[in-house]
Amino acid sequence: MVKVKLSKPKKYKMIIALVTPANLGDKTGNSITAKRWVSMFRMLGYKVSIMHTFENENVDLMIALNAYRSRDSISKFRSKFPDKPLVVALTGTDLYRFLDSNQEETMRSISAANRLVVLNNLSQNVLPEDQRQKAYLIYESAENLPKGRLPVQQYFDICVIGHLRPEKDPLLTAYSVRNLPASSKIRIRHYGKAHTNEWAEKARTEMSQNPRYTWFGEVPHWRIRQALSKCNLLVLSSKVEGGPNVLSEAIVAGVPVVTTNIDGCVGVLGRDYPGYFPVGDTQALLSLLNKAENDSEFLFTLEKFIAKIASQFGFQEEKSRWAKLLIELRDGFEMKTP
Repeated sequence: MVKVKLSKPKKYKMIIALVTPANLGDKTGNSITAKRWVSMFRMLGYKVSIMHTFENENVDLMIALNAYRSRDSISKFRSKFPDKPLVVALTGTDLYRFLDSNQEETMRSISAANRLVVLNNLSQNVLPEDQRQKAYLIYESAENLPKGRLPVQQYFDICVIGHLRPEKDPLLTAYSVRNLPASSKIRIRHYGKAHTNEWAEKARTEMSQNPRYTWFGEVPHWRIRQALSKCNLLVLSSKVEGGPNVLSEAIVAGVPVVTTNIDGCVGVLGRDYPGYFPVGDTQALLSLLNKAENDSEFLFTLEKFIAKIASQFGFQEEKSRWAKLLIELRDGFEMKTP
């Protein structure tokens, strides 16, 4: 009798389409997020195709980053696969701009989704009540600094990490320190790409008139991490955020933060965080910067708050949250092996 060795059936790998309007060569928050998620999904054992637009590919699940800008892909996927799971990750512009200015298109994407990934815990406040149960919170993660943090001593360096475009209010920090006394050691170190020539000219003009401000333009990610390791404080002056990557980077690095009191930041740091100022308020920002430079107890308080929540922003925590969601979605429909 001839024994036949039976091979084990291959385990089917769920195929995910990750749709993002971001150019993966850019250093924008959405691009950074998309690349990290692809790596994460593959580590979890899924097949992933990343694309700008969905063109009727045969996949098991779609994750769309940005409800409004990915609306055509969301519509195509839902039409082709009415019973397959669809996740829409809501960005700051979705929640705090497009839900007002482009409500119909944005709501169509939100309504089509089985789950809505949100990046701050106040996001549900702006969602329609009948969509709030879909929200699933996943904080953006960041990696620890390889050599830890060693702030400069000769100066009080403040990092501003953000591209020059209106939503970021990128020159607010520079404007706030124009008239500081000579005794202040504050320097503003700004990293980010100018989205227009007009913004680049504004930054260059500010540098020529404000000796405390230096704009470095767009730099590699390792330079950002190096800057965080050496700076004394990070300022985030945005008018709109969904759950900014740079905030996660600062938290994991242990860098104290001063930021606008918008939902996208308060929903990450918590309502009790003592480092908030109103959007566009240079005087309130200046007051906090003076306090951070001259009151060591205040700076230490900011650092303690940051340290208390840092574990929520590690890569393993983000991966675990995604793993739980993907299993829920996978088990929620019948997987059909080709």
